[in-house]
Amino acid sequence: MVGPVVDEKILQNLRKSKYKLDAFNEIDDSLKGFVLLKLTRPSRKKILKSLDNDEIVKILNTLDPNKATALLRDLSKIRSRHITNRLDTDVKEKVELLLSFNPKTASGLMNLDYVLATPGTHFEDLSRDIEEHEKNTGKFPSIFMIDNGKLVGELPGHVLALHKGKEKIDKYVKRVPHIRYDNDEKDVINSFLKHPHDKVVVLDENEDILGVIHSDDLLALLDKRRSSDLYGLAGVNKEEDATDGLFTKVRFRWLWLIINLGTAFLAASVVGMFEDTISKFTLLAVYMPIVAGMGGNAATQTLAVTVRGIVMQEISLKNSIKYIAREIGAGVINGAINGLLVAAVAVFINKNPMLGLVLAIAMVCNLFIAAFAGALIPLIMKKLGKDPATSATIFITTCTDVGGFFVFLSLAQALLK
Repeated sequence: MVGPVVDEKILQNLRKSKYKLDAFNEIDDSLKGFVLLKLTRPSRKKILKSLDNDEIVKILNTLDPNKATALLRDLSKIRSRHITNRLDTDVKEKVELLLSFNPKTASGLMNLDYVLATPGTHFEDLSRDIEEHEKNTGKFPSIFMIDNGKLVGELPGHVLALHKGKEKIDKYVKRVPHIRYDNDEKDVINSFLKHPHDKVVVLDENEDILGVIHSDDLLALLDKRRSSDLYGLAGVNKEEDATDGLFTKVRFRWLWLIINLGTAFLAASVVGMFEDTISKFTLLAVYMPIVAGMGGNAATQTLAVTVRGIVMQEISLKNSIKYIAREIGAGVINGAINGLLVAAVAVFINKNPMLGLVLAIAMVCNLFIAAFAGALIPLIMKKLGKDPATSATIFITTCTDVGGFFVFLSLAQALLK
């Protein structure tokens, strides 16, 4: 489950080094695999590409099968197959099993550190199985009871310290949550939330045990998803790292920025439609960024809540009507509050009640747009099979910019004389 602690200084030196392969080769062999797993995928793939097969085999044989599998997925299928065939027999069999599963499902998160017992098993017999597992893997296993091949429950590890000899384990077995191997990552998260337990057993279609997912595996997954969502909201590739090179950063960002440039031109074209109005009332240019900016901020709040709801399976496009209605209601109320504040400022500073009225109405309308777009667009993107955090942002920003400018300037054109 948990490997040795990697000194942060090792990672910093490796990330900062211009000659990463040389820096990597200076790391102790027992830590190399764990260091690779701490790096971003582009950095990891670059180092793996530079290593020969003998070196990679040596590294993988120091890792748990599930961690070795994670590294093998960064190689081409042909090279991965060649290297897998050269692994130690016990590791090879487990890695081949793990590679056969989808990494985005429960089976892609599980490990194989468990032993099985049947009803009537004595503690002394079980202890021998555990010792054999520890000798082969260096890991203390989870202990599951099966009856006719089906999961009965788990024997908590601490019970072994209290009971020995010929006593049977049956009465100490506890229920343990389980999940099908093909359920996706979100189902795994929900399983842990519904069942406060430190592990979930993974079963195949016949309800035979395939593996086990521990709570620390879930924490790693949640950390990965948080980083991915944060990067997605900013339009940054989730694989980019702070220490990546100049051209790597450009490669990850240029397309997103060009798309944003296109939407900026769209917003600018709306402003251009009201050029005469702006030239007559130059104060409009002062307040335009406020209206658009508040819409963008409100949309980001709604987007964050919606994405979390999607991840936790609390909302979907089918049951979204009440959720969207609540978000719109909150948007309108917040729009009214902020609209009154900005209107008061306009009246106090500019001595123009009509400008205040325009600002108040525009603020309400744009926060309505922000709430509607921020709630609906991520759900649509999810339905289309896209990442709602990454793909929805640009469309939501466009809605609030274009909608905010159009409403504000239309009202100004109609009401200001």
